[in-house]
Amino acid sequence: MATQADNRPTAADAATDATADADATPAGSAGPPRGLLAGLSLGYFMVLLDLTVVSVALPAIADRLGVGLSGLQWVTNGYTVTFAALLLTAGWLSDRFGGRRVFLCGLVAFGLLSGVSALADTLPVLVALRLALGAAGALLLPSSLAVITHAYADPAARARAVGAWAAITGAALAAGPVVGGVLTAAVGWQAVFLVNVPLAAVSLAVTVRRAPETVRKPRGGFDPVGQLTAAVALAALVYALIEGADLGWSAARVLGALALAVVAAVGFVLAERRAGDAAMVPLRMFRSPGFSPAVAAGLLANFGLSGLLFVLSLFFQDARHYSPAVAGLAFLPLTLPTAVNPLWTGRLVGRIGPRRPATAGFVLMGAGALLQAPFTGDSALAPAATLTGLLAFGFGVSFALPALVAAVAGTVPAEFAGTGAGVLNSARQVGASLGVAVLGAVLDLSPSGADGTRRALLTAGAALLLGAVVAAGGLRGKAPAA
Repeated sequence: MATQADNRPTAADAATDATADADATPAGSAGPPRGLLAGLSLGYFMVLLDLTVVSVALPAIADRLGVGLSGLQWVTNGYTVTFAALLLTAGWLSDRFGGRRVFLCGLVAFGLLSGVSALADTLPVLVALRLALGAAGALLLPSSLAVITHAYADPAARARAVGAWAAITGAALAAGPVVGGVLTAAVGWQAVFLVNVPLAAVSLAVTVRRAPETVRKPRGGFDPVGQLTAAVALAALVYALIEGADLGWSAARVLGALALAVVAAVGFVLAERRAGDAAMVPLRMFRSPGFSPAVAAGLLANFGLSGLLFVLSLFFQDARHYSPAVAGLAFLPLTLPTAVNPLWTGRLVGRIGPRRPATAGFVLMGAGALLQAPFTGDSALAPAATLTGLLAFGFGVSFALPALVAAVAGTVPAEFAGTGAGVLNSARQVGASLGVAVLGAVLDLSPSGADGTRRALLTAGAALLLGAVVAAGGLRGKAPAA
């Protein structure tokens, strides 16, 4: 039986309204400046590259700075924690102060912080810089999309531009481990940070000349309580999961962090409920059929993906004695499908809806992780199992993630289209942080690296199969309305 809520416009219907807005866009008359999309996409590429490029350099960082497993978890999670926590606030800043201004500020900060990160000689300094880099990266994602939306007045051209911008996700994922491995082997771990400096400089040179000014919306609704409680809850939970293996799960600091995470999470829900539609995350979005399952599935997808990259990067170099360059190349069976398959997945989702592609993607990811688990020893079948497992995992990612984006776009009310996409991205980065923390704890509590890797792969596989259940049972089965 249809309800009134079922008749609300969704983000998938918003394209019709965009035509009216485009007529008021100054960039529309002359078309977007040449090279603008490349400059904006380069900045977005740099942010996503930093999520994966560091993974292969972790053993070299451990040797240089003399840190253990928990320290490496902080090097990875320092970036994702602030990136996840500040994405929605970055969207508010982009609306309030203009996407162009926020994007340029984020670029300058990201380039400078990356250069300084290469000079870090202690773990606390490097982790502090990674936290700051995550904040700068959060500024770049929504602001780059805002500039594209403003610059491309024609709806068809805008759709193509956003599609090209979004396709950078696969390219960055494919490039990250390979670039990280080659740079670490040729120059040293510092190079995985230095590579961002010229990328930021080129993107800055293009966008400062070509990006149009964007409309500054006199938005209210800044939600400092919601932002603070969300950040505290995530940081405290990640701290407890990372440090619990070393300090002991009954240690006062670990129990205190868990208690703080619970209190902050409750405070976040209360703050968002009190703020209503002005909240950072308006809770009524979660009443839209399919939205909550899509967000939960996004968290589980990145839990498995980032956790697997972290675990296997260490395993390849510590247990199988691969060089950094070879370790990076070993990930190609996973990363290449993510670079070439999402465009086909997008067309498939348009015909049959997101549920079946997302479910199939999670099944492939889970199977890819589980297939490798029995072969972490010296078996002659280990290379073939790794190749097959990573290939299945890569195709799974290329099916699941585009389908989840479409699922959110097809369910969330149109007035919350940007916020809904931000919630999905934030949930994915929360999942990435938890994946590294949880699977790192599994490694730390195991008697050997091979045994820990096997247990971590089993844990990741179970989480991803749970994602398949969530997608099959919760996502809409029909294609979004045209």
